[in-house]
Amino acid sequence: MKPLDFFKLQSKNLFKDYKTQRPATEADPSYFGYDPKYFDINGLFLDYDIDEEKFSLMKAQHLIAKLVGFRKWTDLMQASATELELAKLLFDNQHKLSAEDWQMYIHGIESENKTTLSPEFKLEILEQAYINVEGHESTFQDYRLKQSQPSEIKSQKANRVTAKIGRKITALPLKGKDRDAFIETAKSAFETVMWRMEPLHPEGVRKLWNPEFYIDKVLLKDGMLPIDRDYALSLIDAVLVHHVLELAVEADELAVKLN
Repeated sequence: MKPLDFFKLQSKNLFKDYKTQRPATEADPSYFGYDPKYFDINGLFLDYDIDEEKFSLMKAQHLIAKLVGFRKWTDLMQASATELELAKLLFDNQHKLSAEDWQMYIHGIESENKTTLSPEFKLEILEQAYINVEGHESTFQDYRLKQSQPSEIKSQKANRVTAKIGRKITALPLKGKDRDAFIETAKSAFETVMWRMEPLHPEGVRKLWNPEFYIDKVLLKDGMLPIDRDYALSLIDAVLVHHVLELAVEADELAVKLN
């Protein structure tokens, strides 16, 4: 299903949930209850200050658009394919990251580095920093109603989670073979990030890049311990994006001074 069709369907589902409206109590018919199938409609209406007596399909579309980071439905309809793909990921991963958290994160990167990220680069960051990394939990509510899963599926997921639990890192800095493995992974990830980012002064960024410093001082902090070794390895890409942006800004500033 195309992203636009997906969001149209979610709007219809939200409006269907709204149409289950009933008076919550006989004593106060102005207070409504619902029997929703798709969304926590009470939570949505409360958090977004929705008028429950004047809700329509158009307003449902507007609310779905806001859930995935757009100001209004027409902005979503006019978005590029990459922006819609990013919005779909935000909708599907509300348990990890809200649109509000995501926008604050991107605004912080752009403000700190005085740059504007392309939709394609934002999508890369979202996938590397959040979607492909376990352990994130949104500070906002996940408004989707979860469907019950068959017990065998739950069992399979539990087995996969158990299989992922490996050796823990309990002390810093890393030493020996662990440190060597992390540094080699960082070197490889750096080349990938450089290719995606295409900084104005790549040679300057390479001169500033120090994989040993990145592993020893940037990637992990004492407050993160103990941490699963494989999970820590998966963080290298996510954290490196922001670090290389900082190096790119520093390289740009040095280039200006030299000229």
